[in-house]
Amino acid sequence: MVSLKTQRRVASEILGVGEKRIKMDPSKMKEIKEAITREDIKKLIDQGVISVRPIVGQSRARARVLAEKKSRGHRKGRGSRKGKLSAREATDWRLKIRALRRELKKQLSAGNISKAEYRLLYRRAKGGAFHSVSHLRYMISAERKNQ
Repeated sequence: MVSLKTQRRVASEILGVGEKRIKMDPSKMKEIKEAITREDIKKLIDQGVISVRPIVGQSRARARVLAEKKSRGHRKGRGSRKGKLSAREATDWRLKIRALRRELKKQLSAGNISKAEYRLLYRRAKGGAFHSVSHLRYMISAERKNQ
């Protein structure tokens, strides 16, 4: 095997890619060996004897499929979980309280609850009185019926 280190290095400089991406035609090794100037290498590149290998990327297709399944609630069983349960509960709480507070603001701006009721329900939400947004809506409607 003939050492073509210099030719590979010069070709990589000309083409502006790494040495590993330089592809040389094995049937034209004699011509490549005789190419000692930059002009010789450029001629071989024009002839197609020396070329660039394409970049091989990493496909995200499988990652997208997994993300889609997880968004639908699949693949989230006990065996797939990482970290302590307390960390997961903190995440769940954060999502729930944000949803509840968003709903409270919406109800206040719609005029369904007064400012005083808003403050009371806000504190109850912080205390964990509601399991979900639908439970909060149910409690608001129940309070309205009682008045």
